[in-house]
Amino acid sequence: MTLIIIIAVIAVLVLWVISVQNKLVRSDEFCNNALKQINVQQISRFDALQALVKLTREYASYEAETLQKIVDARKITSSAAPTAAEINANEQALKEIGAKLIAVAEAYPELKANQNYQQTMQSIEKYEENVRLSRMTYNDTVTRFNQQVRAFPASAVAGMLGFAKRDYLAEDTSKKDYPTI
Repeated sequence: MTLIIIIAVIAVLVLWVISVQNKLVRSDEFCNNALKQINVQQISRFDALQALVKLTREYASYEAETLQKIVDARKITSSAAPTAAEINANEQALKEIGAKLIAVAEAYPELKANQNYQQTMQSIEKYEENVRLSRMTYNDTVTRFNQQVRAFPASAVAGMLGFAKRDYLAEDTSKKDYPTI
């Protein structure tokens, strides 16, 4: 009789560990997916910026070197499995690119009046919003994952199976001063 109780307790314990492991894997995959969604939005935003660069080149041919740096910056978003640090670095690069493009556009009032320019700027603003929402989703997902990894008794299983706390995306406090694109 005691053997059956011991086997039942062990079976329940094994099922519980499997259940916790499955929850952790599911949450970890949600975090990975959310991070990749941000990367997709950043790539789309870079594509829109490249279209803007092409349009701007027609007005500002002597600014070609600055504009080429913007095009070259597109390469940083091509990571198949981005990390939170890479996403934060991409955001910083995009901030610098936006400021440079605005400076070029300010020098060419006829460029700002161009309908293609205005449409491209609207699409960039849409991508800005998508990235912002994707960042919020990622940080919310990481919060849920980190709670699972840190809460006892699941934390014991998480530690044994190698699940560690994930990093949040950094809050960009300078966004308040970010130039409107």
